[in-house]
Amino acid sequence: MESDIPSPAPAASATTLKVACSSCNLRELCLPVGMSRPELDRLDALVAARRTVKRGERLFQAGEPFQALYAVRTGFFKTCVSSEDGRDQVTGFQMAGELLGLDAISQDRHTCDAVALEDSQVCQIPYARLEELSREFTELQHSFHKIMSREIVRDHGVMLLLGSMRADERVAAFLLNLTQRLQARGFSPTSLVLRMTREEIGSYLGLKLETVSRTFSKLQEDGVLEVRQRHIRILDLAGLRALLNNSSAC
Repeated sequence: MESDIPSPAPAASATTLKVACSSCNLRELCLPVGMSRPELDRLDALVAARRTVKRGERLFQAGEPFQALYAVRTGFFKTCVSSEDGRDQVTGFQMAGELLGLDAISQDRHTCDAVALEDSQVCQIPYARLEELSREFTELQHSFHKIMSREIVRDHGVMLLLGSMRADERVAAFLLNLTQRLQARGFSPTSLVLRMTREEIGSYLGLKLETVSRTFSKLQEDGVLEVRQRHIRILDLAGLRALLNNSSAC
C-alpha cells in the first residue's frame, strides 16, 4: 500500500512503502553488516520510507536542513556543488548500497546537491533515530563509522587524482574504482554502462570534456577498452592497472 508523504526536495516523489533491511539483498553493502536479528528488526522499524527520485531530479540540495541519510536502493546519483562562476562541480557518484547525506552531519545543512542520474529509489533513515540506535547497538555504530571512513578514503583518492595524475591515469583510476564497486554488487568486473556523461566525468576528474573523450579514444586505439557510447568493455585489465602502477612508481 503506497501513499504520498511530504518530501523535503520538491522535485522528488516519496512513498511510505516499508523497507525491510533484513531481507534486502544489499544489506552487506549498507548499514546492517554484522547485526543480529533483533537489531535488524529495530532497524527495519527505523527505515520506514522509500523515496523514488526520477532521473534529473534532486534528492536534496545545498542549503537544505539535514534530517535524514539516504541509502541508495536502486539507481545512480551524482553529488555536486556550484562554483563561483555558476558551473556545477561533480564531487562524487553513488550507486546501490551507498549512503547519501553524510555531507550535512557537521553543519546540519546539506553542502551539495544530490541528483539522480537515472530513475532511482532510496531508503530514508532519520538521523536522530539512527544516532539513538547507534548508542544501543555497537555493531550499527561500528558499521556507520566504517562507512564514514570509506568516504574519507575516497575523498583522499580524488585529491590524489586531481593533484598528481595525467589524464589517462585519472580515467584509468576512475574506471577501475567504478568496476570494483559494481563487481561487489554482482556485476561484471570488465563491462559496464556509464550512467554519467563525459562532461560529468570530466568535472569529477578535473578534466575538460574534450580531454575525456580523447582519452577514451586513445585507450580504445591501444586495445585497452572497447567504447560504444556509454557502453565500456575493458579488454586489457592488466594494461589499465599498469597505468596506475606507472603513476605510483613516479
